[in-house]
Amino acid sequence: MLKQAPLNALRFFEAAARLGSFVQAADELHLTHGAVSRQIRLLEESLGIALFERRNRAVFLTPQGEQLFAATQQAFERLSAVMEALQKPARNAPLVVSCEPTVSMKWLIPRLGDFYRRHPDIQLHIFAAGGPVAFQRDGVDVALRRNDFSWGSAVHAKKVCDEWIGPVCAPALIKRQRLDLSKQKLLHTSSRKTAWPNWSKSSNTEIGHTGSQTYEHFYLSLQAACAGLGVAIGSAFMVQEEIDSGRLVAPFGFVRDGSEYFLLSSAPIEDDPRRTAFLNWIRRQMRTAAN
Repeated sequence: MLKQAPLNALRFFEAAARLGSFVQAADELHLTHGAVSRQIRLLEESLGIALFERRNRAVFLTPQGEQLFAATQQAFERLSAVMEALQKPARNAPLVVSCEPTVSMKWLIPRLGDFYRRHPDIQLHIFAAGGPVAFQRDGVDVALRRNDFSWGSAVHAKKVCDEWIGPVCAPALIKRQRLDLSKQKLLHTSSRKTAWPNWSKSSNTEIGHTGSQTYEHFYLSLQAACAGLGVAIGSAFMVQEEIDSGRLVAPFGFVRDGSEYFLLSSAPIEDDPRRTAFLNWIRRQMRTAAN
């Protein structure tokens, strides 16, 4: 019965045969000369033939070694080609980005033109969602989230920037260049129930007794603020377009509320050029917008 050759030893054999030296093969494989010699001797013993002639510290392939070397070269070249082909669809596939609906609608999507100009070879698919991320179920590659929930140690996370918040309202509500919050209806949102208390604490500002109205989503409270229905707490990233156009004003400016935005991924971000490019771009964009 033929003894099966150890396939792992073929890697050592191919390197030694290609370089014509056990020493150089050891250097390439980051191993010792003895480790390479042992693996090749094991291969020769399993095959029952000599693959190298050893003369004065030099090694030369035997005729049988030449045959095996030709076969291993073809096999490794084929494996390399197949692995490259397997990677191409992943590299060319759109990067699926999960982002809170208001952030994606009010901030991210209007800036995608800049991303595509810088990275024309990367396509993005925006998936609007908030809270915990189901990477596998939803096919999500990366997710932009605030750290207002625990995502667990298995998730790879990179900080993007700090969150900045402040009261925003229609210009018509400003009387004599000031806004008295105690006389205004405060617009709340179910998705950030503590937004007003967080701002009050971070800005060291007393709000006083006032009426209120709660909306299900952040963007609904911002739309209500634009309509003059009250004063909402806005993220600097979500209201920039409205402030630039004059639909909203931020009479108290913006302050850090202690939360931060992170880019989350189920795999190491630095292992994927697409994820790395998106992380660097969104960091630059959000930090510029916050200044």
